Amino acid sequence: MRVVAGVDLGGTAVNYTLVTQEEAFLIEGLCEHPARSREGPEVCLQQIVDGLKRAVEQVGLCDADVVVAGLDTPGPASAAGVLSAEGSTNFVHRDWGGFDIRGSLSARLGIPVTYLNDGNAGALWGHFNIFGTNRSATSVTVVIGTGLGGGVIIEGRDIKGRKGFGGELGHVLLPYQNIRGIHGLVPECNCGRTGDLESVCSLTAIGKSFLPYFLPRYPDHELGKLGNLNQAAKLVRGLAEKGDPMCKEIFRVQAHALGIFFDEMINTFDPDALVVGGGAIETSEEFQRWFVAEIHAGMPPQREEQADIPIYIMPNGDTAGARGAAIEALQFARANGLL
Repeated sequence: MRVVAGVDLGGTAVNYTLVTQEEAFLIEGLCEHPARSREGPEVCLQQIVDGLKRAVEQVGLCDADVVVAGLDTPGPASAAGVLSAEGSTNFVHRDWGGFDIRGSLSARLGIPVTYLNDGNAGALWGHFNIFGTNRSATSVTVVIGTGLGGGVIIEGRDIKGRKGFGGELGHVLLPYQNIRGIHGLVPECNCGRTGDLESVCSLTAIGKSFLPYFLPRYPDHELGKLGNLNQAAKLVRGLAEKGDPMCKEIFRVQAHALGIFFDEMINTFDPDALVVGGGAIETSEEFQRWFVAEIHAGMPPQREEQADIPIYIMPNGDTAGARGAAIEALQFARANGLL
């Protein structure tokens, strides 16, 4: 059986999946191997190779059955998979600067390797889960985590752009002043911008902007007693899901920020679907429905023809990167007659 692999390289672990020509995923859930990325390229690449071998053996196949591997990593990196000369949070070892991770992995595996950043990989999985291989559909996906990633899929292909920055949705500027309930707040992003989507819709935004803004308004709140905003920020989602008024208000603000952003995307791409994924909404279905309703509530009035655009919650969020990378590899394999 010939298959393609999806390889999602994170800061501490590599996650794998395998998919057949018939678009059947052979691995359900996480299939992880330690990444050791902080030890540099040589160690990390060998970890990827060793982990893929284990994943293939897990489903009863052998190395020769894998014809293409799809790789995704955090950025910044070029569309061809060359990491930024300045490195990144996940690639701090000096040898990662300007490193061709896609080409180097291809040389080690002896097969073609495709490359996506992790946001675009998640977007491709979200799109595929809704539309399959329908090449006429367009979708816009946001993935809310520590930061905010995402991607735009047009006719079944992710938009990479000239330098690989296509789909960097977290750094699109918003008229955040239009969001009810945050008068006087000036949200700053770690990228240096004021009022982009990530600055108001991410875990970082909760610790950096929202808790300092809201805690004085809730002086007896339990999170204010922790004395550590980063620790407190990680508890907001769980408390919001339980109905805590302050924490639920923070999520309402984030949902309304998405509503404004999605309005911009509707008027830019007129997509067939909007998709939300990431750890922020790995919650109960009831909370997810409330969050989606608040996204709609945060949107300016739409034209009648656009008002019915659906908003989906991305499934299998913890495996989205590997699955999206595998889909990219599957498309390459088909286009090049390898399957």
